[in-house]
Amino acid sequence: MGLFTQDIKTMDDLFLHGLQDIYYAEQQITKALPKLIEKATNRDLVAGLKAHLEETNKQIERLDKVFLKLEKQPSGTQCPAIDGLIKETDEVAGEVEDKAVLDAAIVAGAQAVEHYEICRYGTLIAWAEKLGHDEVVRFLTTNLNEEKAANTKLNTIALRKGVNTKASNAA
Repeated sequence: MGLFTQDIKTMDDLFLHGLQDIYYAEQQITKALPKLIEKATNRDLVAGLKAHLEETNKQIERLDKVFLKLEKQPSGTQCPAIDGLIKETDEVAGEVEDKAVLDAAIVAGAQAVEHYEICRYGTLIAWAEKLGHDEVVRFLTTNLNEEKAANTKLNTIALRKGVNTKASNAA
C-alpha cells in the first residue's frame, strides 16, 4: 500500500499509523537537535533549541501515555517527510560558512520541522476526537501547543533577536 508499512483499512488503523509517524519523528528530532545546538552561534537560538530538546523528550513521554491509553505498544514507523526535512537542514547547514547565515539556515530548518509537527498533531487531535479517543486528546493538544510555541520562539529569534538582520548583513 504505497509508502505505508502496514495495511490501513480503518480510521483507527490510520490514527495508529499517524501516532507511529509522529513518535518516530519526535525521536529523530531528539537526535538532530543536539547537532543544530552545536552549530548555532546566536545565544537566543542555542537557548531555544536546548529548551525545545527538553520539550521534545517530554512530548515523547506524552506519546508513550497515548499508546498506553490505547493499549498499544509505543512504536514508530519510518517517516520520509521528517527524514527529508532533517536531511535538508543538515545539508544546508553544512554548506554555509558564515555563522550569521548559518543561524538563519538553522532557524529556517527548525521551523520547517515545527510546521510539519503542527500539521501532524492537528490532524491527530481531529482524528482522536472523531474516533472518541477523548482520553488522549489532552496529551496531543499539549504537544501541539508546545510545537506552536516553539515555532513562535523561532520566529521571534529570526525577526526580533537579529538572526535575519545579521544574516542579511553578512559579506
